[in-house]
Amino acid sequence: MTGVPASAAGGPSGARRAKGPASGGLTPASGRALAREARDRAPGGSGGGKARRDASGPEDVRAAAASSTPSSSPSSSEDTAIAGTTEAQGSTRAPRGGKIAAAAVDQASVWNIANLLTMLRLLLVPAFVMLMLADGGYDPAWRSLAWAAFAVAMITDLFDGHLARTYNLVTDFGKIADPIADKAIMGAALICLSALGDLPWWVTGVILGRELGITLLRFLVIRYGVIPASRGGKLKTLTQGVAVGMYVLALTGWLATLRWWVMAAAVVLTVVTGLDYVKQAIVLRRQGIAERKAALEEKEE
Repeated sequence: MTGVPASAAGGPSGARRAKGPASGGLTPASGRALAREARDRAPGGSGGGKARRDASGPEDVRAAAASSTPSSSPSSSEDTAIAGTTEAQGSTRAPRGGKIAAAAVDQASVWNIANLLTMLRLLLVPAFVMLMLADGGYDPAWRSLAWAAFAVAMITDLFDGHLARTYNLVTDFGKIADPIADKAIMGAALICLSALGDLPWWVTGVILGRELGITLLRFLVIRYGVIPASRGGKLKTLTQGVAVGMYVLALTGWLATLRWWVMAAAVVLTVVTGLDYVKQAIVLRRQGIAERKAALEEKEE
């Protein structure tokens, strides 16, 4: 047993020498083996080792992709998320905002200058009556104030319709309130004058009967069309306003005679234009009936 040392026979000292390279210096072969082992054990390694193959299921792949995306470009993902949130909020809020804006426009269109003038004319009706009948209705000072209220009402009547058509301010409220205001102020003035004995009742009856009758006639034939306002009708309105205004004032002498002739002209124009509107309504109704019959015949064919 003298020629074989204990270290060569695998004794303790030999075992320590065999482990020496692993703890001290690595040989090329052992270094490559350790590198492959480390690469295989790393789940996110790029070598496609055993550990990566074992964890390469669909869920792990999706998890790895989700975890790698934010780390690769965090700013772009945050921008995308913010943009998506903003777009989603915009898509949900846009219709609601559009409705609010539309409601605001509708409400603003009601309170336009033309409708405000119409409302002013309606408010002037009771004010005119009180001024006209104040102190028995014969005081020149109160009659002058009543004339001022009547004149303002007639002037607003000339402007509100023009403003509504020119600036596209036509509303349903204006269509209903404007003719009511016109008839109210004129009817109030005529009735007050007749009640005070300044104007015969038959004149008041003719004018108010014509105004109410033509208004009713317009509604009856509206299914066939609209009767447009003629030049004669506008001249009638102007003449009526001037005549009634002159009667409201406490005039004497030749001015009192002049107002009688102006009122006579207003009555004539009232009757003539009323008959013309009746004629237009009859023609419009006949045309509408003929067009409906023609349309029904075409459908039957």
